[in-house]
Amino acid sequence: MNALQSQRWAPHVTVATVVSRAGQLLLVEEDKGGRRVLNQPAGHLDPGETLLQAAVRETREETGWDVRLTGFIGSYQWTADDGTPFLRFAFEAEPLQHHPEQALDAGIVQALWLTPSVLQADMARLRSPLVWHTVSDWLAGQRFPLSMLRHIP
Repeated sequence: MNALQSQRWAPHVTVATVVSRAGQLLLVEEDKGGRRVLNQPAGHLDPGETLLQAAVRETREETGWDVRLTGFIGSYQWTADDGTPFLRFAFEAEPLQHHPEQALDAGIVQALWLTPSVLQADMARLRSPLVWHTVSDWLAGQRFPLSMLRHIP
């Protein structure tokens, strides 16, 4: 066993939301490694917050939208091409209020609404395969109660 293999596995814990309105999904276009990519509102879990709090916060920071979480879509384990492991928790949410004056997170070009078919037709621009897997599960009706996720203070 080499030194790298003996280190403890520590994936990046992230959250993402699938926000729908009138048949369209709220997405972000962002600059990543010199490319313009599409993603759900998503980001890392911060110390001291719950997964639910992180999903609401990241959606607001990246899109300017306040949302209400309505369901848990699923968890996704994935390793990026550079070897970075991710553990993503995805949620369904409904849009409540938009704050167009809010500056978006660094790297976010814009928030936009796209139909799932337009998103599927542009698979080469997805930030990761997690984007479509999450949408696909959501389109298939995969939802679980938010109570499945428990935070123990």
